[in-house]
Amino acid sequence: MSPAAAMDAALPAVRGRLAAGRPMSELTWMRVGGPADWLFRPADEADLAAFLAALDPEIPVFPVGAGSNLIVRDGGLRGVVVRLGREFGAVRVERGRVAAGAAAPDARVAAEAAAAGIDLTFLRTIPGCIGGAARMNAGCYGASFADAFVSARAVTREGRAVELGRADMDFGYRRSGLPADWVIVEAVLEGPAADPAALKDRMRAQLRARAEAQPTGERCAGSAFRNPSGSSSAGVEGEAHDLKAWKLVDGAGMRGARLGGAQVSEKHPNFLLNAADATADDLERLGEKVRKKVLQTSGISLEWEIMRVGEPAR
Repeated sequence: MSPAAAMDAALPAVRGRLAAGRPMSELTWMRVGGPADWLFRPADEADLAAFLAALDPEIPVFPVGAGSNLIVRDGGLRGVVVRLGREFGAVRVERGRVAAGAAAPDARVAAEAAAAGIDLTFLRTIPGCIGGAARMNAGCYGASFADAFVSARAVTREGRAVELGRADMDFGYRRSGLPADWVIVEAVLEGPAADPAALKDRMRAQLRARAEAQPTGERCAGSAFRNPSGSSSAGVEGEAHDLKAWKLVDGAGMRGARLGGAQVSEKHPNFLLNAADATADDLERLGEKVRKKVLQTSGISLEWEIMRVGEPAR
Protein backbone atom coordinates (compact mmCIF):
# COMPACT_ATOMS: atom_id res chain seq x y z
CA MET A 1 0.00 0.00 0.00
CA SER A 2 1.33 3.43 -0.94
CA PRO A 3 1.89 6.09 1.77
CA ALA A 4 -0.96 8.19 0.38
CA ALA A 5 -3.35 5.24 0.30
CA ALA A 6 -2.41 4.21 3.82
CA MET A 7 -2.94 7.73 5.13
CA ASP A 8 -6.33 8.00 3.43
CA ALA A 9 -7.54 4.56 4.52
CA ALA A 10 -10.59 4.47 6.77
CA LEU A 11 -9.40 2.99 10.07
CA PRO A 12 -11.60 1.42 12.75
CA ALA A 13 -12.79 3.53 15.68
CA VAL A 14 -10.70 3.14 18.84
CA ARG A 15 -10.88 4.04 22.52
CA GLY A 16 -7.15 4.66 22.64
CA ARG A 17 -5.16 7.17 20.60
CA LEU A 18 -4.70 7.01 16.84
CA ALA A 19 -2.46 9.60 15.19
CA ALA A 20 -1.49 10.08 11.54
CA GLY A 21 2.04 10.84 10.36
CA ARG A 22 3.78 10.47 13.74
CA PRO A 23 7.59 10.92 13.39
CA MET A 24 9.31 7.72 14.53
CA SER A 25 12.39 9.75 15.49
CA GLU A 26 10.44 10.69 18.63
CA LEU A 27 9.99 7.05 19.59
CA THR A 28 13.43 5.48 19.12
CA TRP A 29 16.55 5.75 21.23
CA MET A 30 18.58 6.62 18.14
CA ARG A 31 16.27 9.60 17.51
CA VAL A 32 16.10 8.91 13.77
CA GLY A 33 13.37 7.82 11.39
CA GLY A 34 10.62 9.13 9.18
CA PRO A 35 6.90 9.14 10.02
CA ALA A 36 4.59 6.19 10.55
CA ASP A 37 1.44 6.40 8.46
CA TRP A 38 -0.50 5.80 11.67
CA LEU A 39 0.49 5.34 15.32
CA PHE A 40 -1.98 3.44 17.50
CA ARG A 41 -1.80 3.42 21.30
CA PRO A 42 -4.57 1.07 22.48
CA ALA A 43 -6.51 1.77 25.66
CA ASP A 44 -6.34 -1.90 26.70
CA GLU A 45 -6.13 -5.39 25.26
CA ALA A 46 -9.78 -5.41 24.17
CA ASP A 47 -9.26 -2.14 22.27
CA LEU A 48 -6.19 -3.60 20.56
CA ALA A 49 -7.99 -6.83 19.60
CA ALA A 50 -11.06 -5.05 18.24
CA PHE A 51 -8.95 -2.65 16.19
CA LEU A 52 -6.87 -5.40 14.60
CA ALA A 53 -9.93 -7.53 13.89
CA ALA A 54 -11.62 -4.66 12.05
CA LEU A 55 -8.51 -3.30 10.28
CA ASP A 56 -8.23 -3.83 6.52
CA PRO A 57 -6.05 -6.97 6.13
CA GLU A 58 -3.98 -5.20 3.47
CA ILE A 59 -2.77 -2.54 5.92
CA PRO A 60 0.53 -3.63 7.50
CA VAL A 61 0.88 -3.69 11.29
CA PHE A 62 4.21 -3.22 13.07
CA PRO A 63 4.50 -3.45 16.88
CA VAL A 64 7.11 -1.16 18.45
CA GLY A 65 8.31 -1.27 22.03
CA ALA A 66 10.64 1.26 23.62
CA GLY A 67 12.54 1.68 20.35
CA SER A 68 15.79 0.74 22.10
CA ASN A 69 16.94 -1.73 19.45
CA LEU A 70 15.54 -0.12 16.34
CA ILE A 71 16.54 2.02 13.38
CA VAL A 72 13.56 3.34 11.41
CA ARG A 73 14.65 4.44 7.96
CA ASP A 74 14.21 8.05 6.90
CA GLY A 75 11.22 7.36 4.63
CA GLY A 76 9.22 6.08 7.59
CA LEU A 77 6.91 3.10 8.10
CA ARG A 78 3.88 2.19 6.05
CA GLY A 79 0.69 1.05 7.72
CA VAL A 80 -0.06 1.11 11.45
CA VAL A 81 2.58 1.14 14.17
CA VAL A 82 1.24 -0.25 17.46
CA ARG A 83 2.91 1.05 20.61
CA LEU A 84 1.70 -0.15 24.00
CA GLY A 85 1.62 2.36 26.85
CA ARG A 86 1.43 2.28 30.61
CA GLU A 87 -1.87 0.39 30.44
CA PHE A 88 0.26 -2.62 29.48
CA GLY A 89 2.98 -2.01 32.08
CA ALA A 90 1.73 -3.86 35.17
CA VAL A 91 4.08 -6.23 37.01
CA ARG A 92 2.72 -8.92 39.34
CA VAL A 93 4.53 -11.52 41.45
CA GLU A 94 2.48 -14.66 41.93
CA ARG A 95 3.61 -18.01 43.38
CA GLY A 96 7.27 -17.43 42.60
CA ARG A 97 6.67 -16.19 39.07
CA VAL A 98 6.59 -12.71 37.58
CA ALA A 99 3.82 -11.67 35.17
CA ALA A 100 4.88 -8.53 33.32
CA GLY A 101 2.98 -6.43 30.81
CA ALA A 102 4.74 -5.96 27.49
CA ALA A 103 5.34 -2.26 28.15
CA ALA A 104 6.99 -2.87 31.53
CA PRO A 105 10.66 -1.80 31.39
CA ASP A 106 13.09 -4.70 31.69
CA ALA A 107 14.89 -2.87 34.51
CA ARG A 108 11.71 -2.53 36.58
CA VAL A 109 10.83 -6.18 36.12
CA ALA A 110 14.30 -7.18 37.34
CA ALA A 111 14.00 -4.87 40.35
CA GLU A 112 10.52 -6.05 41.37
CA ALA A 113 11.53 -9.67 40.92
CA ALA A 114 14.62 -9.11 43.08
CA ALA A 115 12.54 -7.54 45.83
CA ALA A 116 10.48 -10.75 45.85
CA GLY A 117 13.62 -12.92 45.96
CA ILE A 118 13.46 -14.02 42.31
CA ASP A 119 16.64 -13.79 40.26
CA LEU A 120 15.92 -12.07 36.95
CA THR A 121 18.91 -9.78 37.36
CA PHE A 122 20.09 -10.33 33.77
CA LEU A 123 17.22 -8.05 32.71
CA ARG A 124 18.46 -5.09 34.75
CA THR A 125 20.85 -3.69 32.14
CA ILE A 126 18.91 -4.66 29.02
CA PRO A 127 17.39 -1.54 27.46
CA GLY A 128 13.77 -1.62 26.48
CA CYS A 129 10.60 -3.37 27.59
CA ILE A 130 9.42 -6.93 28.14
CA GLY A 131 7.57 -7.23 24.84
CA GLY A 132 10.68 -6.44 22.84
CA ALA A 133 12.84 -8.62 25.06
CA ALA A 134 10.48 -11.54 24.41
CA ARG A 135 10.38 -10.99 20.66
CA MET A 136 14.17 -10.83 20.26
CA ASN A 137 15.12 -13.22 23.09
CA ALA A 138 17.22 -10.49 24.67
CA GLY A 139 19.99 -11.49 27.02
CA CYS A 140 23.22 -10.65 28.79
CA TYR A 141 25.55 -12.00 31.48
CA GLY A 142 25.17 -15.52 30.13
CA ALA A 143 21.37 -15.58 30.40
CA SER A 144 18.60 -14.95 27.90
CA PHE A 145 14.86 -14.32 27.98
CA ALA A 146 14.21 -17.89 26.88
CA ASP A 147 15.91 -19.19 30.04
CA ALA A 148 13.33 -17.45 32.24
CA PHE A 149 10.31 -17.80 29.93
CA VAL A 150 7.20 -19.61 31.13
CA SER A 151 4.45 -18.31 28.86
CA ALA A 152 3.19 -15.25 27.02
CA ARG A 153 0.00 -13.83 25.62
CA ALA A 154 -0.26 -12.09 22.25
CA VAL A 155 -2.90 -10.60 19.99
CA THR A 156 -2.68 -11.81 16.40
CA ARG A 157 -3.04 -9.66 13.29
CA GLU A 158 -6.64 -10.94 13.06
CA GLY A 159 -7.41 -9.76 16.59
CA ARG A 160 -7.35 -13.13 18.37
CA ALA A 161 -5.79 -13.44 21.83
CA VAL A 162 -3.49 -16.48 21.98
CA GLU A 163 -1.54 -18.12 24.80
CA LEU A 164 2.03 -19.02 23.88
CA GLY A 165 4.32 -21.67 25.31
CA ARG A 166 8.02 -22.18 24.72
CA ALA A 167 7.50 -24.21 21.54
CA ASP A 168 5.25 -21.47 20.14
CA MET A 169 7.96 -18.84 20.67
CA ASP A 170 10.58 -20.83 18.70
CA PHE A 171 13.42 -19.01 20.47
CA GLY A 172 16.86 -18.75 18.89
CA TYR A 173 19.88 -16.56 19.44
CA ARG A 174 18.50 -13.00 19.63
CA ARG A 175 15.30 -14.01 17.87
CA SER A 176 11.92 -15.66 18.21
CA GLY A 177 9.74 -17.17 15.54
CA LEU A 178 6.60 -15.12 16.21
CA PRO A 179 4.91 -13.50 13.22
CA ALA A 180 6.13 -9.92 12.92
CA ASP A 181 2.61 -8.45 13.18
CA TRP A 182 1.56 -10.25 16.37
CA VAL A 183 1.51 -7.98 19.43
CA ILE A 184 2.84 -9.48 22.65
CA VAL A 185 0.84 -8.09 25.59
CA GLU A 186 2.23 -10.02 28.59
CA ALA A 187 4.90 -12.54 29.54
CA VAL A 188 5.32 -14.77 32.58
CA LEU A 189 8.86 -15.40 33.81
CA GLU A 190 10.51 -17.40 36.56
CA GLY A 191 14.00 -17.47 38.03
CA PRO A 192 15.98 -19.03 40.88
CA ALA A 193 15.13 -18.03 44.43
CA ALA A 194 17.78 -15.82 46.01
CA ASP A 195 18.36 -13.31 48.79
CA PRO A 196 16.84 -9.93 47.80
CA ALA A 197 19.74 -7.95 49.24
CA ALA A 198 22.27 -10.02 47.29
CA LEU A 199 20.29 -9.55 44.09
CA LYS A 200 20.15 -5.80 44.67
CA ASP A 201 23.93 -5.70 45.16
CA ARG A 202 24.45 -7.71 41.98
CA MET A 203 22.34 -5.30 39.96
CA ARG A 204 24.28 -2.33 41.33
CA ALA A 205 27.49 -4.00 40.20
CA GLN A 206 26.01 -4.67 36.76
CA LEU A 207 25.03 -1.02 36.38
CA ARG A 208 28.54 0.11 37.35
CA ALA A 209 30.09 -2.30 34.85
CA ARG A 210 27.77 -1.10 32.09
CA ALA A 211 28.51 2.56 32.80
CA GLU A 212 32.24 1.86 32.64
CA ALA A 213 32.08 -0.16 29.41
CA GLN A 214 29.20 1.24 27.35
CA PRO A 215 28.20 4.69 26.04
CA THR A 216 25.14 4.86 28.29
CA GLY A 217 24.72 8.63 28.04
CA GLU A 218 24.75 8.76 24.23
CA ARG A 219 22.01 8.52 21.61
CA CYS A 220 22.45 4.87 20.75
CA ALA A 221 20.63 1.56 20.72
CA GLY A 222 21.77 -1.80 22.07
CA SER A 223 24.57 -3.84 20.55
CA ALA A 224 24.78 -3.15 16.84
CA PHE A 225 25.89 -6.65 15.80
CA ARG A 226 25.35 -10.16 17.07
CA ASN A 227 28.25 -12.12 18.48
CA PRO A 228 29.26 -14.55 15.71
CA SER A 229 29.42 -17.51 18.08
CA GLY A 230 25.88 -16.98 19.38
CA SER A 231 27.23 -16.41 22.88
CA SER A 232 25.94 -13.82 25.31
CA SER A 233 26.07 -10.26 24.01
CA ALA A 234 26.30 -8.54 27.35
CA GLY A 235 28.48 -5.89 25.80
CA VAL A 236 30.91 -5.75 28.71
CA GLU A 237 34.43 -5.89 27.37
CA GLY A 238 36.64 -8.50 28.93
CA GLU A 239 33.82 -10.88 29.75
CA ALA A 240 34.90 -14.46 29.21
CA HIS A 241 32.80 -15.77 26.35
CA ASP A 242 33.42 -16.89 22.80
CA LEU A 243 34.18 -14.65 19.84
CA LYS A 244 32.84 -11.12 20.35
CA ALA A 245 31.53 -8.70 17.75
CA TRP A 246 33.19 -5.74 19.45
CA LYS A 247 36.61 -7.39 19.19
CA LEU A 248 36.13 -7.95 15.46
CA VAL A 249 35.06 -4.34 14.93
CA ASP A 250 37.99 -3.10 16.96
CA GLY A 251 40.40 -5.40 15.13
CA ALA A 252 39.14 -4.02 11.84
CA GLY A 253 40.19 -0.54 12.94
CA MET A 254 36.63 0.79 13.06
CA ARG A 255 36.52 2.05 16.66
CA GLY A 256 35.54 5.72 16.44
CA ALA A 257 34.82 5.58 12.67
CA ARG A 258 32.40 8.24 11.39
CA LEU A 259 30.00 8.67 8.49
CA GLY A 260 27.90 11.81 8.38
CA GLY A 261 26.48 12.28 11.86
CA ALA A 262 26.94 8.61 12.81
CA GLN A 263 29.88 7.21 14.76
CA VAL A 264 31.17 3.89 16.04
CA SER A 265 31.58 4.37 19.77
CA GLU A 266 35.12 5.00 21.01
CA LYS A 267 34.13 3.51 24.35
CA HIS A 268 32.63 0.29 23.00
CA PRO A 269 32.91 -0.45 19.27
CA ASN A 270 29.77 -2.59 19.09
CA PHE A 271 27.63 0.51 19.59
CA LEU A 272 26.60 2.97 16.89
CA LEU A 273 25.98 6.54 18.01
CA ASN A 274 23.87 9.34 16.68
CA ALA A 275 26.74 11.71 17.40
CA ALA A 276 25.74 14.78 15.39
CA ASP A 277 22.18 14.82 14.06
CA ALA A 278 22.68 11.61 12.11
CA THR A 279 20.08 10.30 9.73
CA ALA A 280 18.97 6.70 9.71
CA ASP A 281 20.83 6.39 6.41
CA ASP A 282 24.07 7.59 8.08
CA LEU A 283 23.74 4.94 10.77
CA GLU A 284 22.84 2.10 8.43
CA ARG A 285 25.57 2.94 5.92
CA LEU A 286 28.15 3.17 8.71
CA GLY A 287 27.01 -0.21 10.01
CA GLU A 288 27.37 -1.72 6.56
CA LYS A 289 30.82 -0.17 6.22
CA VAL A 290 31.80 -1.81 9.51
CA ARG A 291 30.45 -5.17 8.33
CA LYS A 292 32.43 -4.90 5.09
CA LYS A 293 35.65 -4.03 6.89
CA VAL A 294 35.23 -6.86 9.39
CA LEU A 295 34.63 -9.32 6.56
CA GLN A 296 37.79 -8.11 4.82
CA THR A 297 39.97 -8.36 7.93
CA SER A 298 38.59 -11.49 9.59
CA GLY A 299 36.54 -13.36 7.00
CA ILE A 300 33.53 -13.18 9.33
CA SER A 301 30.24 -11.66 8.23
CA LEU A 302 28.64 -9.87 11.16
CA GLU A 303 24.86 -9.93 11.47
CA TRP A 304 22.91 -6.91 12.61
CA GLU A 305 21.40 -7.13 16.08
CA ILE A 306 19.65 -3.76 15.74
CA MET A 307 16.43 -4.15 13.78
CA ARG A 308 16.24 -1.90 10.71
CA VAL A 309 12.79 -1.26 9.30
CA GLY A 310 10.90 1.09 7.02
CA GLU A 311 11.68 2.76 3.72
CA PRO A 312 14.61 4.96 2.68
CA ALA A 313 14.01 8.66 2.06
CA ARG A 314 12.72 9.40 -1.41
